Amino acid sequence: QMRLVESGGGLVQAGGSLRLSCAANGRTFGSYSMGWFRRAPGKEREFVAGINWSGSSTYHADSVKGRFTISRDNAQNMVYLQMNSLKPEDTAVYYCAADHRDRAAALRGDYWGQGTQVTVSS
Repeated sequence: QMRLVESGGGLVQAGGSLRLSCAANGRTFGSYSMGWFRRAPGKEREFVAGINWSGSSTYHADSVKGRFTISRDNAQNMVYLQMNSLKPEDTAVYYCAADHRDRAAALRGDYWGQGTQVTVSS
């Protein structure tokens, strides 16, 4: 069992930055790939970024590539999403997820956080 808690969401103007954090409990954090997903109103859930067990491999969706960066700190059981040059279309609820497979792309959620709202104003 793993519990994930996101933080760092909020309201920001277009062009601004936010850093999302996800805290995980459990002693096996290093054996889970971690990902960030988002769901905008009226849209399907989108896989935004992923990072493998060790952090040696990352994946970013085309929609955020060059603007968002995923990272992790296995010593602190934390995963982050640095979001720069935010756009109104980035507005969504962002979810942290854990996947027991060692990969960065095509993650699925074995465990999910409760989500944090990101709103980007134009």
